[in-house]
Amino acid sequence: MPPHRPLFDLYLVTDRRLAGARGLLWVIEEALEGGARGIQLREKDMSGRELYYLAEKVKALCARWQARLLVNDRADVALAVDADGVHLGGHSMPARVARELIGAKRLIGVSVHSLDEACRAEEAGADFVVFGPVYFTPSKAAYGAPQGLDALKKVVEKVSVPVYPIGGIQAQNIAETKKIGSRGIALISAIMASPTPRSATKEILKALGA
Repeated sequence: MPPHRPLFDLYLVTDRRLAGARGLLWVIEEALEGGARGIQLREKDMSGRELYYLAEKVKALCARWQARLLVNDRADVALAVDADGVHLGGHSMPARVARELIGAKRLIGVSVHSLDEACRAEEAGADFVVFGPVYFTPSKAAYGAPQGLDALKKVVEKVSVPVYPIGGIQAQNIAETKKIGSRGIALISAIMASPTPRSATKEILKALGA
């Protein structure tokens, strides 16, 4: 496996609204202390300047715990803070273009919602894909009905890059996704909204067998 493929089992996607008054940085630090080693900074409504200063702080936290940081959509911010990569969505630049910008050593993750999208992401040079929503979750409701485990299985079997399911992932359903052969899991609210994010992270990693 190439050295720039992801080394984490849990891919935590941020949402500062769910962090609330506790603060996003506090929740991220708690998750890192609980064992999280992959963070996607996904604060899409921030200006470039705001995101840059936040990314600097998150990068410092990730460096302390030897975790990988990917910045959602903004390759410029990822480069500016020396993040480990960029995460692309359906309205982001193509993965091939992102690769030209960030170089060969940084990670590119791509969110996909179908087998066809997953195959195209792999062909374009993605290091891993995040597929979903697998289960129902309000944060992914805009992307349609849950895809289910059968759709996840088809993606895992078809593409050679690591696949991370997202959408309604909780400690109690992780075993189902791991049995299919997914690399790990991606999630938001199970940790971001948890009153005890450190404990929640530990519970999820235990369910992953990590």
